[in-house]
Amino acid sequence: MYQPVVVLLTLATLALGSYSAAVVGPIDFYKLYDNPEAHLALKDKATTADRTALHGYPSEHHHIPTKDGYVLGVFRIPYSHKLQNQNAKRPIVFLQHGLGSCSDAWILQGPNDSLPYMLADAGYDVWMGNARGTSYSRNHTKLSPDHPTFWQFSWHEIAIYDITAIIDYALNTENGKGQDAIHYVGHSQGTTVFFALMSWLPEYNDKIKTAHLFAPVAVMKNLSSRLVRSVGPYLGHKNAYSTLFGSQEFLPHNEFVMALFFNICQPDFMLRPVCEGAVEKLYAGGRVNMSAMPEAMATHPAGCSTDQMLHYLQEQQSGYFRQFDHGTKKNLELYGSEDPPEYPVEQIKSLVHLWYAESDDLAAVEDVEAIAERLPNKVMHFMEDPEWNHGDFALNREVREYVNEPVIAIMEEYELKNSGS
Repeated sequence: MYQPVVVLLTLATLALGSYSAAVVGPIDFYKLYDNPEAHLALKDKATTADRTALHGYPSEHHHIPTKDGYVLGVFRIPYSHKLQNQNAKRPIVFLQHGLGSCSDAWILQGPNDSLPYMLADAGYDVWMGNARGTSYSRNHTKLSPDHPTFWQFSWHEIAIYDITAIIDYALNTENGKGQDAIHYVGHSQGTTVFFALMSWLPEYNDKIKTAHLFAPVAVMKNLSSRLVRSVGPYLGHKNAYSTLFGSQEFLPHNEFVMALFFNICQPDFMLRPVCEGAVEKLYAGGRVNMSAMPEAMATHPAGCSTDQMLHYLQEQQSGYFRQFDHGTKKNLELYGSEDPPEYPVEQIKSLVHLWYAESDDLAAVEDVEAIAERLPNKVMHFMEDPEWNHGDFALNREVREYVNEPVIAIMEEYELKNSGS
């Protein structure tokens, strides 16, 4: 047990060898080894806008402030270069990613199969959000991501502040003016924040035309994920374990590692075969779009707060869909009750399409159906493929046929019915 200490002391001695013995105060060892002259020459990571522009689509990168000071990086495909419909009034669609993901997840399958490209070519104004703390939303008007207070948020704050800010911003653009509502698409956490927002601030239901929730996560009582069930009893309650784990960045955004993955996995790099070989070993079986996986490795994980994870573990342990549990004392201060309040999902009056599957280990059929029973205006879409799972909504090689085309058809039907209103 002493060997790590000896190694650390040896490294410290070597690191400080060229420094005066008179150096006083804490030493940032990472900076001592982070010598820019010794770095590999790595290319800058391409953004979602860069990737969409490579396929010829007009691409925009917006920086949207929230009411509590975070600044979100949001991407937009305003119109289709194929249609040249920039002067027409285009319905707005907003896509929101899952936990640990980002806007890049929506475009991994390329221009023929990815939902944003398909929506743009169908005549829509497409917005792709990024939750606070992800690689594109690490800015704040006052706080640095290095400050622990920056990471004191769960998906409740993402719902109440981030999603509202993006919806309002999109509706206030030149194309958005004159439009009262948008279409919404969310995957995993992107569904959780929809449930939370539309039940807690029900006035936002009036800003939704149709909502499409892939792998909906709210009630988590019956999920089968072994990892969640293993750590839930320890981290799903307010205790010493969750206190130590809470309010910090999970899988810290390491520029060197992320840049290295990006350089290895990008299409025009000579080490691309190494990345593709790793993908083939990890994702054998033919269900995943193999050409998309290297792009996923180049852009993920995108970062999140540990409080988001704790909030999910609390849901799994309690069996309820409710706000963050801060412990009895703080709950009484914030909520006026010992337990956090449930989200009143009965308040969600907007049209909600729930897309769910038998083999999803994070969104169990029983849990999806339990939340659906409380929704006044929903349509159920059960995936007929018995092997369809949580990640298939993003990476299945047949996602265009089984998910994307039906979603667009529903939006088109809505627009046709309401074109005269």
